[in-house]
Amino acid sequence: MAAAPPTRSAAARLLPMIAGRIASSLLTLFLVSVVIFVASSLLPGDAAQELLGQSATPAQIAALRHEMGLDQPGPIRFVHWLGALLHGDPGVSFVANMPVSDIIANRLPNSLLLAAITALISIVLALTIGIASAINRGGRIDSALNIATLSLVAIPEFLIATLAVLAFSVKLLWLPSISLVTPETGWAETLRALALPVLSLTCVVVAQMARMTRAAVADQLDRPYVEMARLKGVPFRRIVLFHVMPNAIGPVINAMALSLSYLMGGALVVETIFNYPGLASLMVNAVTSRDMPLLQSCAMIFCATYLALMLVADIVAILANPRLRA
Repeated sequence: MAAAPPTRSAAARLLPMIAGRIASSLLTLFLVSVVIFVASSLLPGDAAQELLGQSATPAQIAALRHEMGLDQPGPIRFVHWLGALLHGDPGVSFVANMPVSDIIANRLPNSLLLAAITALISIVLALTIGIASAINRGGRIDSALNIATLSLVAIPEFLIATLAVLAFSVKLLWLPSISLVTPETGWAETLRALALPVLSLTCVVVAQMARMTRAAVADQLDRPYVEMARLKGVPFRRIVLFHVMPNAIGPVINAMALSLSYLMGGALVVETIFNYPGLASLMVNAVTSRDMPLLQSCAMIFCATYLALMLVADIVAILANPRLRA
């Protein structure tokens, strides 16, 4: 049966657990910021040299490095960068010579739109596939869905994107191979441009999410309360909707969060292949041009989003699992 809502004393026990998860996530985010700063500093090449070109003199390069603050020790640069970031100032782009926040603000809505459409489609498909597979365990439907999801898990994003371009853009001429989206683009053209990137990301996310959803629902279907309800004559559909799913919500939310986190890595590949003007392709361009403030800010956004998804999954698991609340 579905777990009863926590009592006042149970809520008092839950608060330290949730606070501990939040503190752990903040500490992890701080450690991630250190890794991002160090890793970006170790990239080969020099930002000043990239901007001035090979014909620049050492004096010109040294002057530009001083202007950018690149001649300061690493720990001092990290403290200045992190302090400014906490105050909402990610710095100025080395290449575009404009605030990083303005550059990100132009690209972030495109990435959010891509992620939102992919998540909406993926969640609906994954829940349907996972529940159908768990209910029909051992049957033909289960076998077919398992083969399909295993095949999709084994195929990398770039191959799915390439095959989609060959099929829908080159052969059938249905969809554009380059996803150009501007503020002036209408909704119909925007959805048409997003079709192939969404398809490429959805295939991978759905496969992961559906398999984990199947495992969570199948585990609940093997519990004694399900057998008892069936012996009492409760319709199987009612058992699944009102008893199995509420008890499986914790693992299912975990599956969703883990699967949606794959959007972070998949977006890097898909946005680059389709030349989609999102945050992931912006970060790839920042790596190429050695634009450290832009690169570090984009990486922090991706890592913070991933940690937020994991934090939500942990909190939902605590609230949904009566054993964790005991």
